[in-house]
Amino acid sequence: MTVRTLKLVAVSAGLSVPSSTRLLADRLTEAVRGTLAERDVEVQVRVVELRELAVPIANHLVTGFPAPALGEAIEAVTEADGLIAVTPVFKASYSGLFKSFFDLIEPDALTGKPVLIAATGGTARHSLVLEHALRPLFAYLRALVLPTTVYAASEDWGGSGDTLTDTLPVRIERAGGELAGLMAAGAARTPELVHAAAIG
Repeated sequence: MTVRTLKLVAVSAGLSVPSSTRLLADRLTEAVRGTLAERDVEVQVRVVELRELAVPIANHLVTGFPAPALGEAIEAVTEADGLIAVTPVFKASYSGLFKSFFDLIEPDALTGKPVLIAATGGTARHSLVLEHALRPLFAYLRALVLPTTVYAASEDWGGSGDTLTDTLPVRIERAGGELAGLMAAGAARTPELVHAAAIG
């Protein structure tokens, strides 16, 4: 029996280099990959850096025609078996770049697709953005949003900038395990879950 390689895509809306948003996306990706490896499931990983697509995204919103690189990114997201979406918090919501990219996704393209939502911000008080902004966005897109979300404040990162505190890795592993489980089970193509996402 031929085993299909699963596709995992992480969308990072970080603007700086290096970016804590990208770092979180990488940690989540590693958690999913690790769990799938334990189950002998092969996974192909792609990270979409929205910072590199900012101008093509703006042009597409105006012209309606995507540049090749943007078209490839949109295709990767819509064809993924699992999606990780990470944004920095701006004014108590997701970034404009993050929202603009997902505005370009066809309304039904994410139906039933497992999505892990995550965010980064200066303080823990912004963590509710995951529930009052990101979850409704992906619920509207009929995605299957995981119950566990991950928020990383500045205090969650160590002094070197990419060293994690004790609590953040636990959340990362739990969320990564949930996404890996749904991907391995083929949740993106399970009719019952698609129906549940559509009416949820």
